[in-house]
Amino acid sequence: MEALFQFLFSPLPTSAIISLFALAAATLFYLNTRPSPLRPPVDLKCQTVGVKDGARKSAMLEDNNNLLSFYDDDGKTFYEVFQRGLRVSGNGPCLGYRKPGRPYQWLKYKEVSDRAEHLGSGLLHKGLKPGSNTFIGIFAQNRPEWIIGELSCYTYSMVVVPLYDTLGPEALVFIIERADISTVLCDNQTKAQTLLQNVEKGQTSVLKTIVVMDTFDPELVERGQKCGVEVVSMQDVEALGKDDIQKPIPPKPEDLSIICFTSGTTGNPKGAMLSHENVISDAAGALMTFESSVTLSPSDITISFLPLAHMFERVVQVVAYGKGARVGFFQGDVRLLPDDMKALRPTVMPVVPRLLNRVYDKVQSGAKTTFKKWLLDFAVERKYAEVKDGIVRKNSIWDKLIFNKVQESFGGRVRMMVTGAAPISPVVLNFLRAALGCQIFEGYGQTECAAACSFTVPGDATSGHVGVPLPCNFVKLVDVEEMNYFASNGEGEVCIKGRNVFKGYLKDPEKTAEALDEDGWLHTGDVGKWLPSGVLKIIDRKKNIFKLAQGEYIAPEKMENVYVRSGPVAQVFVHGDSLQSCLVAVVVPDAEILPSFAENLGIKDSIENLCKNKEIKKAILSDMTKLGKEAGLKSFEQVKDLHLHPEMFTIENGLLTPTLKAKRAELKALFQTQIEQLYASLQ
Repeated sequence: MEALFQFLFSPLPTSAIISLFALAAATLFYLNTRPSPLRPPVDLKCQTVGVKDGARKSAMLEDNNNLLSFYDDDGKTFYEVFQRGLRVSGNGPCLGYRKPGRPYQWLKYKEVSDRAEHLGSGLLHKGLKPGSNTFIGIFAQNRPEWIIGELSCYTYSMVVVPLYDTLGPEALVFIIERADISTVLCDNQTKAQTLLQNVEKGQTSVLKTIVVMDTFDPELVERGQKCGVEVVSMQDVEALGKDDIQKPIPPKPEDLSIICFTSGTTGNPKGAMLSHENVISDAAGALMTFESSVTLSPSDITISFLPLAHMFERVVQVVAYGKGARVGFFQGDVRLLPDDMKALRPTVMPVVPRLLNRVYDKVQSGAKTTFKKWLLDFAVERKYAEVKDGIVRKNSIWDKLIFNKVQESFGGRVRMMVTGAAPISPVVLNFLRAALGCQIFEGYGQTECAAACSFTVPGDATSGHVGVPLPCNFVKLVDVEEMNYFASNGEGEVCIKGRNVFKGYLKDPEKTAEALDEDGWLHTGDVGKWLPSGVLKIIDRKKNIFKLAQGEYIAPEKMENVYVRSGPVAQVFVHGDSLQSCLVAVVVPDAEILPSFAENLGIKDSIENLCKNKEIKKAILSDMTKLGKEAGLKSFEQVKDLHLHPEMFTIENGLLTPTLKAKRAELKALFQTQIEQLYASLQ
């Protein structure tokens, strides 16, 4: 007892006192720098509320069923949203661009607005009529002129129709004809030449004017004249309009704003008609969902590299302009994106899972020793524990020691990310929520609801779901009897109704009726499930269409119909995973042809052993790839690896329907192990 008394009350050595002070200082620093936990806008255990006919809404609308149409009274159309941005930013920086190795240069809001008026006035002088019956194509990569062109349309109530490279020449012609597009704004001479080729071949006769953003050869003008198309620079059209400015004719919320054509995986592209209210309400719904934790202002910057031809990027930019924030464009080469992010230092960033997967893989591969791997896992565990408590920050000891480098790769200032377009792996999402020290939200939706219909809420650190309905729409699940999904079990096809649901497909009442029912519900074709907390999880696809990790839609039958023409192939099952970026296949070889096919390679064996032979597999894959190229399959539509199976798919073994169609769910279940092995070998 005396020894204990002496230990407790005797003077401490100087070194011990210093250590205690250091520990106290570190504790005080930790407590002072640790931010307050996020306050979720809803009870995380009950995030949705039931409404009529089994539909659900965000608990943020608990007191009423008044769906959100806009966020600000002075921002009900894209035109008004941009003018609002001009006011709240005090004519601050708006659109940024850069040349290699140079800092970003900025166009201010007023300059963008003025140039849009000049361009719009110039287009009217060229014979276009203001109003929602005039459709103008924009065929360009992300850049300031894209937005100037878009705003010029809205300034005079005209409608934008985005065009993009991956459509292919046939789809480009189809869209120009279907939408009766007489004027296209394009970024460079190459795209102008592509358009002129279509006119020269007699594939379209409606195109009359091509406005080119970059400089081009004078020969292009002569070439256009020969086929009745005027080729003119954007600079000249702006100058024409500046000399005689027309008074703006702003659109109404119910007016058409954009026709976004889907990629047409199963046929011709479909033009989703979206009004200003559709787009503005979607942006407002997302803003209302995250506003309790992230307040946007003119000091915020977002980077634009996701295609402006798709609605995800469009809605992100609507949110930015409404707050007077800045949008910086990448240089046009995704390989230079890291350099662009370091130069721009964005605070808000839209991303897709494919990019986040690469970041995750790079960090994981950097931990080369057992100790480094253990330290990384431990740091993630400690940071993610904070995230689950609502603490989001970049200044912990783990940020300084482990995560600083990955945060700096995004510019070091990102405080909000939104991922969409395809599902993201829960493992990757949890890791990045810890490592990046910013809030990461996941959205789900489609073009037909202007981008998103659901969004994860602040403070919900769980993953593997797509959040709650936006405050601009309801969501309900409808029975899919043939797949044994029933709404009574909280499962079924995801259907959406609200301010953001599109008006239908342009000149296609049949496809419109397939998507929109008589009560105005949009049927997505995705199968969802309500989880106990009220969030939505996507669990299946009603039709045989799925997305790859990069967001590309795939119709597997299209590839199968090509590959089955390969001599040694009798049957083929093409499979894709929305967490993967490529396709794999299970192939049943033709038992009559395979032996001779193998003999040509100098191989003789039984069918069973030939199916195990790597050289045979390689040769069949090569033949299939060759056929795919000849049939015009895109790179992401080509199978990258395959498994050879010696037994035919039949009705008797449960792999074909009575009408001899593949039973895809059964095939996937049967070959799950082989599919996983194929993807593992491709890593």
